[in-house]
Amino acid sequence: MPGRNLEAVIAATREVGDMAMARWRGEGRAIDVWNKSHDNPVSDVDLAVDARLKAVLGAMVPEAGWLSEETADNDDRLSCRAMWCVDPIDGTRDFIRGRPGWCVSVALVIDGQPELGVLYAPALDELWVAQKGKGATLNGETLRASRRMIFDGSRVPADSLPKIDRDLIMVTKPNSIALRMALVADDRADLVATLRWGFEWDVAAAALIATEAGAVVTDAFGEPLVFNTPRAQAFGVIACAPGIHRAVVGRLHDRAVALTSKG
Repeated sequence: MPGRNLEAVIAATREVGDMAMARWRGEGRAIDVWNKSHDNPVSDVDLAVDARLKAVLGAMVPEAGWLSEETADNDDRLSCRAMWCVDPIDGTRDFIRGRPGWCVSVALVIDGQPELGVLYAPALDELWVAQKGKGATLNGETLRASRRMIFDGSRVPADSLPKIDRDLIMVTKPNSIALRMALVADDRADLVATLRWGFEWDVAAAALIATEAGAVVTDAFGEPLVFNTPRAQAFGVIACAPGIHRAVVGRLHDRAVALTSKG
């Protein structure tokens, strides 16, 4: 199933990414923006991309379930072996502010694991593609993830660092969590780690891309991620070089303890 759909999925992702690019505020286009909830913006472009992807991808694999940030969830997906896991625009804040750190994220999940993943960041001219067991590419070039073995001095996409993480080195941080994980796949960062509850649509495609490039991707406890779950969430995410994974898990534990003691 995944193999015969890969080129079609890439084409669909490119189509909607280019559609979004034509409305990007960085190009001087007007968009309608509102908050779905407190500090949770969405635009009419998110919804248009979502609708188009649901129509096109749904026709490709009619038996697949659907999970998207911009579609009301339906428990019917839980009975499906296959599921499309989509974030129409990951990094909406960058999109509406005219910054380039956003992308369209599409993954096909089968039996709880991503089988193919595509990220398209048109403002950066980047197309990331992965198929399970067949590696990952950026604009057609094979990716090799960070192989860092020493935690101190690791590169992390961030705007600022808490005191506990001052031994790390900041690199450019796109608003999109998927693109931040992809930076690890491309050896432009050594780790991405968060304690925040994260939705499956945020990370499904990027998790496969990073894993196929040789990175380790887990939840904040160091456990494997599973997709198409009832809550469609995991507690945190780590994407990092294999040699520093244990240290990253330990640092997140220390950070959690520090936050708890402050509370």
